[in-house]
Amino acid sequence: MENFYCVGDKGTPLFILPTCEFDSWKIQQSDFIQSWLNSTSFSGIGLTLIPDNNTGNVLQAVYFVEDVNAFWQCGDLASLLPEGKYLFKGHDKHRDLVAFGWALGAYQFDSYKTNSKIKAKLVIPCQKDLKKYSDLVQGIVLVRDLVNTPACDMMPQHLAETMQDLANSFGGEFNQWVGDELLEHNYPTIHMVGRASEHKPRLIDLSWGDTNAPKVTLVGKGVCFDSGGLDLKPGAGMRYMKKDMGGAAHVIGLAHLIMAFNLPVRLRVLVPAVENAVSNNAFRPGDVIKTRKGITVEIDNTDAEGRLVLCDALTEAQNDEPDLLVDFATLTGACRVALGTELPGFFTNNDAVAAGLIQSGKKVDDHVWQLPLYSPYKDMLKSNIADLTNCAISGFGGAITAALYLQEFVEPHTPWIHFDVMAWNNRKLPGRPIGGEAFGVRAMFEYIQSRYTD
Repeated sequence: MENFYCVGDKGTPLFILPTCEFDSWKIQQSDFIQSWLNSTSFSGIGLTLIPDNNTGNVLQAVYFVEDVNAFWQCGDLASLLPEGKYLFKGHDKHRDLVAFGWALGAYQFDSYKTNSKIKAKLVIPCQKDLKKYSDLVQGIVLVRDLVNTPACDMMPQHLAETMQDLANSFGGEFNQWVGDELLEHNYPTIHMVGRASEHKPRLIDLSWGDTNAPKVTLVGKGVCFDSGGLDLKPGAGMRYMKKDMGGAAHVIGLAHLIMAFNLPVRLRVLVPAVENAVSNNAFRPGDVIKTRKGITVEIDNTDAEGRLVLCDALTEAQNDEPDLLVDFATLTGACRVALGTELPGFFTNNDAVAAGLIQSGKKVDDHVWQLPLYSPYKDMLKSNIADLTNCAISGFGGAITAALYLQEFVEPHTPWIHFDVMAWNNRKLPGRPIGGEAFGVRAMFEYIQSRYTD
C-alpha cells in the first residue's frame, strides 16, 4: 500500500467539507483566501488548492462534496491532487471513508505500463490504522489485479500460484488436483471443460483457521479464458473473456479479507480453474457427462461451461458440511440484463441469510440484490437422455435457470449463496476505474464478520 499511504503526522492539511457549508466557511477565511477564491471563481464544488501568501506553496487542500458521509466521497481525490503528502483534518468518523475511497481511487493497473501518474499520498497517523486500511484495500485490489491481468499471464497455474502464496502468507493449507488427477479423484466436469487447453485444468483448494470453528466455504468460477468452446463466441463477446475467472478472483479477495482480519471461522476456498479452449478433444454439444455427484448432464451449449466446473466443486464443498457455502461466478449475461452491470445479483436458499446480506451491503455501500430461485423453471433444464441439460433452450430467466442448475448440487440443509457478478466496470465512477472490479465482496465480508464475531 506504499503507493497510496504513508505513516506520519506531517502533510499538507486536507479538509473535506459539505458544499452546503461553503458560504459560511468562506466568510471565516482571511481576506487573502477570500480573494483567492474569488479570483479562481471557486464556488464550493470539488477541490481548491489554497496557496501560502508568502511562499506560493500549497497551504491547504479543501475538497467540497455533496455528502461527507458518502462512502465514495473521496474516490477521485488522489488523482486530483498534485504530488505530495496530505494529512486529513476532520472528524474521526470520516477518516475510514476518506482512507478507503482515497486508495481505491488511486488504484491503477500499471503492471504493463512504464510509469504511474498518481503520486499523492494520504498520511495515516498510526501503524495500526495503516494495517487496517491496507488489509481492507488489498482485498479489493487483489480482485481487480487478478481480473485485469491478461489471460496469457493468468491461466489455471497462475491462479494456483496466487492461492499458494496466500496460503503461505497466512499459514493456510494448499492442495490442487491437476490434469488427469481430476479424473482419478472424480472431478469429471472440471476436466471435461478444461481438457482442450494446453494449460491443464485443476481444482485448487485452500484451507485456513481453527478446525473447530464454524465452516465457511467459498467456491469461485475460474474460467481463465472463455472462447465459448465449440459453440464459439463472436469476437466482440470474446474480447473481455479474460474476466471470466472473476468469480475466482472474488473468492480469493474475500479469503484475503477473512484471513487478514483473523475472523473466527474455518475457511475453505475451492477454485475450479480451466481454460475453455477449442481443440480436437474439446467437449461437444450433445455430449453427456456424469458429474461428481452422480447426476448426468447433457451439454446443450459449450459456452455454458461455468456451471459445469462449479457443480463438481460445490459437490466437493458438501463433504465438510459447511455452516455457510458461498459461490461467486461471472455466470450469465441474463443477470446483467436484469440488474445492469454494476449491481450484483445473488440467490440463496435461506431467507435469513438474504436479509442479513442485504443489510450488510447497505452498511458498507456495496449493494447486492436478491433474485428468486423460482423452482417451476427447473423444467427448462430437462433433458430427453440425461438428468439435466447444462442450460435452458430459452434465454428468458437465464440467471435463474443457471442458479437452479447449481442448486441441484447443493444439499438443501446447507445455507448457500450464489453470486452472479460482472467483475468489470464499464464506466469510470469515483473510486472505481474502468476494468476489473469486486462486486459484493465487501458486503459478503461484512456479513461473515457480523455473523461470526458479534
